[in-house]
Parts: sequence; C-alpha cells; structure tokens
Amino acid sequence: MTILFPHLDGLVIGAVRAVGSTVRIDAATPDEQVECPCCATLSHRVHSRYRRRLSDTAISGREVVIALQIRRLFCDNSDCGRRTFAEQVPWLAARYARRTLLLEKVLRPVALALGGRAGARLTGHLAAQVGRTTLLRRIRALPDPKRTTPRVLGVDDFALRRGHRYGTILIDMNTRRPVDVLTDRTADTLTTWLRAHPGVEIVCRDRAGAYAEGASKGAPEAIQIADRWHLWRNLGEAVERSVARHRVFLSAAVERPGEPLLPDIGEVAAGMRHGPVDPTQRRDRVAVRTRERYARVHALLAEGETIRAIGIRLGLARNTARRFARAQSPEELLVNNGTGYRVGLLDEFKPYLHGRWNEGCTNATRLFEEIRARGFRGRASMVRAYLQQFRATAHIPAPPPKPPAARRVAAWIMTDPAALDPDDQQRLDAILAASPELDSLAGHVRAFATMMTELKGKQLEQWMSCVDADNQPALHSFVRGLRRDQDAVAAGLTMRWSSGTVEGHVNRIKMLKRQMFGRAKPDLLRKRILLSD
Repeated sequence: MTILFPHLDGLVIGAVRAVGSTVRIDAATPDEQVECPCCATLSHRVHSRYRRRLSDTAISGREVVIALQIRRLFCDNSDCGRRTFAEQVPWLAARYARRTLLLEKVLRPVALALGGRAGARLTGHLAAQVGRTTLLRRIRALPDPKRTTPRVLGVDDFALRRGHRYGTILIDMNTRRPVDVLTDRTADTLTTWLRAHPGVEIVCRDRAGAYAEGASKGAPEAIQIADRWHLWRNLGEAVERSVARHRVFLSAAVERPGEPLLPDIGEVAAGMRHGPVDPTQRRDRVAVRTRERYARVHALLAEGETIRAIGIRLGLARNTARRFARAQSPEELLVNNGTGYRVGLLDEFKPYLHGRWNEGCTNATRLFEEIRARGFRGRASMVRAYLQQFRATAHIPAPPPKPPAARRVAAWIMTDPAALDPDDQQRLDAILAASPELDSLAGHVRAFATMMTELKGKQLEQWMSCVDADNQPALHSFVRGLRRDQDAVAAGLTMRWSSGTVEGHVNRIKMLKRQMFGRAKPDLLRKRILLSD
C-alpha cells in the first residue's frame, strides 16, 4: 500500500473495493492523541465520528474515492474557548476540501493550460471529472507567484478588447517570466508600479510614448532600450512611402533594353478599362475627393495650423491628416494597387478568353459555356459585351507586364542582398539604376541594417546627419522620430537586449484569450498569464 498509495501512509486502510467504475478506499485516522487547534492541548477523548468523501487520482483508468473516517474530540483544557474539534489530515487534504492534495496538484496545470470547458472535458478522460466552474475557481484561488524586482524589465501592451481596452504585461528579461499585469497602458500606471518596485536598471520597450514617459518618471536612472524590430518596421514604412513617391521608375523592373512594351488592352479597346489606372489619369469620385482634401490640408498647413487642429477642422482622423500633410502630391495618395478599381466577375477568366480568341474561337456563346464550366457565375451578356471591343481586331495583344508593387520593391530594399532571389535582385538593380533617389535610399537602408545587426549605435548620429543632407522626405520623418527618442534608440542599437521575449508573451496571451472565448474577467486572465507555463 505504501508503494501504491504513499499519500495514504499514516492512515488505517479498512478495505479497497470496486464499486461500478469507481475504486472505493475505506480509511480511518489512527487512534492517537491530537492537538487542539486553539490551545495545542493533546486530547484522545472521542466525541463522535463522521466520514469525509475525497476524490483522488485515478487507478487503472478508474475514478478513486476515499471514504475517510474522521474523529471529533473533546478539548480537556477548561480555559480553551473550544469544546470540541475535528482532527485534520494535512498531508492528505485541506480543511473542507473534497479532493486530495495529489488530485489538486494534477488539476492545477490542467486548469491553467486549458481553462474551464476544455479542462473539464480532459478531466473526464483522466477519470477525475470536475466541472468547468470548479477549475476556474481553483485558478482564482491560486496565489500570485513571488518574484523579486527584475533588473531588466520588458514592457508591452496587449488588447483586452481590441481597439477599446488594453493592458500592460511586465516581463523579467533574465528569467523570461511574467512579473505583473497592469490594467491599462498609461504612463501613470507604469510610473506607479516602478516606484513601488525600485531596482529596475534597464527597461526594454517599443516606440510608444506612454511607456517612455512612465519609465522616465518611475525609474529615471534606468536605461531605456527601444526595440530593434520596431525600429526596422518604422524604417520599412518610411521606405515604402518613398518608393511609392517614385513609383514612375518601377516600370524599369519589367522593361527590356531595345524592346518596347506591348500596348495595353485598354489602349486597343477605346474607353474600356482593364485594371487600375494611373493616378494622374484618375477622375473617379475617390480621386476628386482626395485632391480636394490634399489642397485643403496643405492650405491650412501654410496658415500655421497643427495636424491635430486640421484633423478636427476637416473631420479627419489624426493619422489621416498626417498622411495628407506628408504627401508631396495628391497622386502619391492614389498609388495603392486596386485603388478605384473594383474586381469584376469576369476578370479571373479574361486571360482564358484572350487565349481562345487568339486561337480563332470568336463565338461569344461558346466561350460563355466554356468559362461557365470553369466556375464563371455571370451572365452571357457580360461575355458578349466584353468581347465586342475586340471584333475589329484579329488578334488581342498581350497586356504588358505590370511593374512590381511599391510594397514589394520596399521589401526587396529591406532584404539582405545575400538572401534576395537573383531575379528579384536583377529587377531591383534596374529600378535603382533608373532612379538615383531610390538608389540613395537603398544605401541608407543598408547602412542602417549594418549598424543594427552589428550593434554600432555610436554611428546613429552620423547616419541621421547623412539622411538629413539627402533629399529623402520619408526618411526625414523617420529621423525626426528617432531624435525624439534618441537615447533609447541608441541604446537599442548598442545593447543586446530587445523586446522579442515580451512579444512572445503577448502572442501567448492571444492564445489564452481565444481559449477563454472572451467570457472571463481580467482577473482570471491575469492568473493564467502569471502562473501558466
């Protein structure tokens, strides 16, 4: 028995028998003297006996129930306020508990890992069935872990309700474990926590201004480190804006020397648009509204209005007003692929129609039947109307290859040349050869990448000065942001610490939230964040 049931050592085992799918163990406490919990006087006089029913861990896939006989004894100390007391079995179960400590130890990781409903389903397979609310109560009853104030602290926010409510997670970067969870992401809350936990020497954070302010007030002596991934992301956004500004040079990636581009189908068919048009040629409602807003925003800027005041006056979000203010021309705001162009039902099947037309099949009804068998859900009249424009031509010319999107070119510039596909490298070289501005932009990006990967933060000021001396409006905006947070950026480009560990925990929080289906209160989420592995 000691080998199979070590936690029952010290009890008197009466019988072990199977009752249906349950194993029942009859046990009793030994006939020994017991201390009164109030006065510690030993007593052996029995007042009465009663049975406790305790669930235990499974045996051979069967649920185990311990029927434990407990004695109630008299306290012989006349000065004690208690007349009787019930003896306890602290090594087996807690006071008033209905499960053994061993079973509680098994259920705890199940509850923390799976939560309520999923955990309850698993306990059924473990032959230790408990309800979902029981598991949630066990999580809430667990004490917070006792951890010392970290020397290196990671800070980041996570969504409690995306777009409405956010919290803050604090990570010990040395142990990679959560330290605390704050109820919001304001500077005052972080300041209060840092002042209550002195000893933080380094704070790893993203580019959020609230965390920078909170760390400066709560731990003014601590070194703040701006995360390198966020710096690289901000640089990528600036590069994409710059590439979009020089999008006219992107066609160099598909042009071949001495070989003119074939005319577009839109040039062959009078007035028929085959895809997104050039921003300078757009006259749709969105383009007209964009040009009007651009003119109004820049007129207000010339009058000395701030971005915030312009947004309020024109009814625009601050980021939208800032985007209009940064643009060099309204066409720069109309360069996104597909802007002003609605994909039709027939677009997917146009290449097939072109190929069949060039093979000599010009019967619209027959072509309609063929593409309907391929999944076309439109009417035959759509096919006839589209093919009507080609009746005067014997052959449909192939559309010219489209230039790469601005985002794709930006990705080429941001990629290590050693890891870039040779074909993509060739296209990028053609674009950079056609545009001195983009070639200079790529040089600045490579210099920043070298500085970041080799942790040469001392070169930051020199790099920013080179960018300021160049005609790169998008990078100028990026540099202004760096100067506002220059000490933290320089530390991020010099020291080995980053917010990668914190981002991993934020991703884990998303998984926990999905498991909880958004129904649990923040206190339960906090317990699972701090206690689950």
